[in-house]
Amino acid sequence: MTSKGIDAVTIASETLSKSSESSLPDLIPLLDSAAEAANGLRDRCREAVAGKVSQGGKIDGDALEREQHAAHGLAWIATYAEALNQIASYARRMSDEGRFGEMEALLAQIGAAEYASQLAGGVPMSQGEIARTHELGVSEKDQTAFLSANVRDLIAATTPATRARAIALIRGSQGAVSYGDTGLDETITAMREEMHRFSEAEVVPHAQDWHLKDEYVPMELIGQMAELGVFALTLPEEYGGLGLGKEAMCVVSEELSRGYIGVGSLGTRSEIAEELILNDGTDAQKQEWLPRIASGEVLPTAVFTEPNTGSDLASLTTRAVKDGDVYRITGQKTWITHAARADLMTVLARTNPSEKGYRGLSMFLAPKPRGTDDNPFPADGMTGGEIEVLGYRGMKEFDISFDGFAVPAANLLGQVEGQGFKQLMQTFEAARIQTAARAIGVAQAALDLGLRYGTERIQFGKPIVSFPRVADKLVMMAAEILLARQLTYFAAREKDAGRRCDLEAGMAKLLAARAAWAAADNALQIHGGNGFALEYPVSRVLCDARILSIFEGAAEIQAHVIARRLLEG
Repeated sequence: MTSKGIDAVTIASETLSKSSESSLPDLIPLLDSAAEAANGLRDRCREAVAGKVSQGGKIDGDALEREQHAAHGLAWIATYAEALNQIASYARRMSDEGRFGEMEALLAQIGAAEYASQLAGGVPMSQGEIARTHELGVSEKDQTAFLSANVRDLIAATTPATRARAIALIRGSQGAVSYGDTGLDETITAMREEMHRFSEAEVVPHAQDWHLKDEYVPMELIGQMAELGVFALTLPEEYGGLGLGKEAMCVVSEELSRGYIGVGSLGTRSEIAEELILNDGTDAQKQEWLPRIASGEVLPTAVFTEPNTGSDLASLTTRAVKDGDVYRITGQKTWITHAARADLMTVLARTNPSEKGYRGLSMFLAPKPRGTDDNPFPADGMTGGEIEVLGYRGMKEFDISFDGFAVPAANLLGQVEGQGFKQLMQTFEAARIQTAARAIGVAQAALDLGLRYGTERIQFGKPIVSFPRVADKLVMMAAEILLARQLTYFAAREKDAGRRCDLEAGMAKLLAARAAWAAADNALQIHGGNGFALEYPVSRVLCDARILSIFEGAAEIQAHVIARRLLEG
């Protein structure tokens, strides 16, 4: 405390309350300049990496693998550039609508300035791996060109006082916490508020107990989610859906995951199955399964991964052999989420052993009875057991062994063999957008917990949020969540518009997963020793956040895919 009893945050708030507002119109040109400079740097990086990994205009696979650090660095730099594009677009759009207030401007400024600084000095791909442009082969002249006068001004304008003003606005008056306007329209904002209320009332009070006891999310709650339309969001109305877009899916996934990722991820199971059937199923398959998935009557699970293949689906060995009017599936699957309680499995299996790689794979809609803890797989030709995990609980993970498990031949997806991988690839855009949204929800939960603890925890006579190192962590969480959120919403809008968005979806997932882990780690640090205690929810959020850069495409695989897409043009 100062001699007058006013802490540093209060002083900064009083000092900046007028000057920040008067400078807002000048921010948008700086954000535009930063995005433009980042795009130029991305292009120089792409040219430099292409020189390392291409021959005769074509990518050399061996060279790409050898130059993984440079290629993945390109992916991260391009992701930062797209995030800056989207934060600049957000600022212009919000300004045009009269919604670009001081809070929105400060978070946009702080986030953009930090990403610009990292582009100049080094982008973290993980805690110990930094992508630096000179290592990619970018010339010193091009590195210097990135730091234009406007980019330097943007970086220089972000000071300790700026961050102090931001935390003052976040804390609000009389405990009215605010993180600013997300930029969504009234309809989707109302949906967010409804899901937030539901999550706060029905999920948050129980999430820690479910996690500590490694219990399933209760079926009663799943029924409530079905009534709210969680499993029907993006399906056409003719199949019992709500006919909404991917932005709505993002909002629902965020808010449910903000309460507990085990709840937020239940919708992912339905989304994957619905996308597969809607895109490639026969009319009969659509009529049989889609309305029942939408209503919550049928709970699906995705059965793709194998113990020795991981992300290398081309090496998948599980077989499906035609036997009269059924296919008999034999093989091993692992990391199958919600497998015991699921009613329908989407199973990827090899129907043509002579076709190596992806071309011999087929997708099946495999019904099964619901299991229990005592008997998880009460079906002939199917056994399995639970995989105990650190986090991401509530649905449970399983190993599954198939031994002649029978699936009706009519349940071959689309009634065409050899299309399984292609069918699966068509779901990746939506799945990665939703995973990015789940990550944002987890990051938001970490920020909520960190801010609450920082406000309530008194040390040396004042809340610890009054200390700049604590406040700065919280402000950076809020700023990075804004960047990841705008990138994710952009990918969702591109998907809704029917445009290819695998690149944008991959970038959103890559960035949001890292942001979630950083937010959870920093929130736990704010808790100090208490954060390491199981009774504090932040310990759960840390465990939940860790999986996000692994599933739906590990960060390294995701960066590799992004790099290849960028290099292929």
